[in-house]
Amino acid sequence: LPHFSSHDEDPDGLTVPTTDPYTDKDWDTRSKKYASMVHMLDRDLGRIVDLVHELGLSDNTLIIFTSDNGGHDSVWEEFDTNGPLRGYKRDVTEGGIRVPFIASWPGKIPSGQTSDEIVAFWDMMPTFAELAGVEAPSDIDGISVVDALMGGEVKNPHEYLYFDYGHCRDRYDQAVRMGDWKGIRLGQGSDIQLYNLKTDIGEVKDVAEKHPDIVKRIDEIMKEAVVPNPRYEVGNLYQGGPIWKKEDHLP
Repeated sequence: LPHFSSHDEDPDGLTVPTTDPYTDKDWDTRSKKYASMVHMLDRDLGRIVDLVHELGLSDNTLIIFTSDNGGHDSVWEEFDTNGPLRGYKRDVTEGGIRVPFIASWPGKIPSGQTSDEIVAFWDMMPTFAELAGVEAPSDIDGISVVDALMGGEVKNPHEYLYFDYGHCRDRYDQAVRMGDWKGIRLGQGSDIQLYNLKTDIGEVKDVAEKHPDIVKRIDEIMKEAVVPNPRYEVGNLYQGGPIWKKEDHLP
């Protein structure tokens, strides 16, 4: 899908050629665009899957469908983009970082299985490296999740997953996922919120006061996990377009 294209947008602001098949819906234009993008993605993904099958490559092709962030904000009231999850894209709550992960590989991945393993995008490189029979770099955060894909469990799971977001807003948010625990700090210097995702996936019941030991460990992780990066400066307000293409953000 077009995203941050170098070409000029459509005069009407469309990043897809048409709002079909939703043009006649009684929705605002933003909602029609959104629905059209989802429709086009679904259609074109189906074309890829069909072609792989027609070429006889299904048994030797791993197809993964996922997303780089949670659902977009609530301006599209016609769509329940995040269900019970709190927050949206660009948030470190579950609504911003919990995404679908669907994998298909006939003959390799058992059909219809689900997994509760906690994985992240940075696990993909070591996973693909193992599948390709090559060694992944040793100085990366990711782990191979091949065992989970094949219906088993990850042998050496993460102690935690760390997230932050502050390079295009004036507030620096951090989050740590550690087992069923989720710690959130919304802004530097603010208190850490703590949630048990096993019983509170919507992150509505802050239990930080009941578990000071967990909060302490999460605070330590938030300090040790950060690596300064001139391309990811905290507090730079978003001005439109990809931040990594802006000259004033380059070292």
